[in-house]
Amino acid sequence: MSMLKTILGLITATLATLPATSAQATQYNNDNGTDATTSATYILSEPAKAQKPVVTGAEQTSAYLKLLKGKRVALFSNQTGVVGNKHVLDVLLENKVNVVTIFSPEHGFRGKADAGEKVSSSVDEKTGVPIYSLYGAKGGAPDDAEMQKFDVLVSDIQDVGLRFYTYYVTMVKLMDRCAEFGKQMVVLDRPNPNGMYVDGPILDMRFKSGVGSLPIPVVHGMTLGELAQMVNGEGWLKEGRKCNLKVIKCKNYTHHTRYRLPVAPSPNLPNMTSIYLYPSLCYFEATDVSLGRGTDKPFQQYGHPDMKLFSYSFTPESREGAKNPPQLGHTCYGRDLSHLSDDDIIAKQLDLTYLIEAYRAVNQGDKFFTSFFEKLIGVDWVRTMIEEGKSADEIRQRWMPDVEKFKKQRKPYLLYKE
Repeated sequence: MSMLKTILGLITATLATLPATSAQATQYNNDNGTDATTSATYILSEPAKAQKPVVTGAEQTSAYLKLLKGKRVALFSNQTGVVGNKHVLDVLLENKVNVVTIFSPEHGFRGKADAGEKVSSSVDEKTGVPIYSLYGAKGGAPDDAEMQKFDVLVSDIQDVGLRFYTYYVTMVKLMDRCAEFGKQMVVLDRPNPNGMYVDGPILDMRFKSGVGSLPIPVVHGMTLGELAQMVNGEGWLKEGRKCNLKVIKCKNYTHHTRYRLPVAPSPNLPNMTSIYLYPSLCYFEATDVSLGRGTDKPFQQYGHPDMKLFSYSFTPESREGAKNPPQLGHTCYGRDLSHLSDDDIIAKQLDLTYLIEAYRAVNQGDKFFTSFFEKLIGVDWVRTMIEEGKSADEIRQRWMPDVEKFKKQRKPYLLYKE
């Protein structure tokens, strides 16, 4: 009996030393250079049971630090470039990497600017490293003088896998400049939270813009590392140039993995519900229907002052990340989608039902859409089919053959099991 008590005591003592599961998470705070516990801009991760945790490229320092030794390094990143509770910039500097400049995308290095807001170049307050804003730069790429300052470019940024999500657009421009100047790009890959499927029309390049620059579907299902390889392999850089590319792959990740982001990728995608609904709701940006910017549920609800037949309502207000949202100060009637389960949203994939419902309810006819719609959806025939009264399923049937062709086209560039 005494032996049994001793064994039980050892087991209890061991269990007491194990880390407890917390309802909070630690986020790197770029504003003051300290670690802070917060839930406002953090997406809590719940590792899947009986599954090894995903290891991002940035977490595999032994795989890429040797590539940077003795080099002048530029870093393309923002608030999503985290390694545990540190920012990748801190990790690089702690390992004596000579980081000479930071390139920041839309929303800025700290990820707080409004969508489309011009972001000025500055200096990182904690480290003193210069920040060169690509979202305010001419052509969205570094100038010749900036390209001469570094030898290798490290890219570590969290994408969400949508053709109109602009981080990949900036990455491709950086690839092109690196190819032009003979610089290597090292992509520290991260999972795609919408990497489980491929859906939506392939971009008609007549509608190429800052929210869509490659002939890919709305939901391409690829990580940035895979997409970078496809850009090289398909000759999509200017003049057929090839970028000297090195991708540090994720470990324990496949295209079936439900990866929950550790940090919100942008101000109006605060949680996984918004990220999963994003492929279906973003088209409201090309209308005067509110999709929840300026509320606690951006990209999780939609409404309009004229949709009074709906009982649910909300009122957009000015706030950080949405200073002047659509329908500011107006009561909008519509639908709350925040209660939907992840499984339900993902099963429907890109769902035009919400857009079609609002189009019919607002009853503005051909004034409902702006020209921005074609840049988002990527083709001119979806608007026509909606105006003709076609259903979401009928519209999907038209783009699905192109989706199947794309899935075959992308296959040589995939780094992870489908």
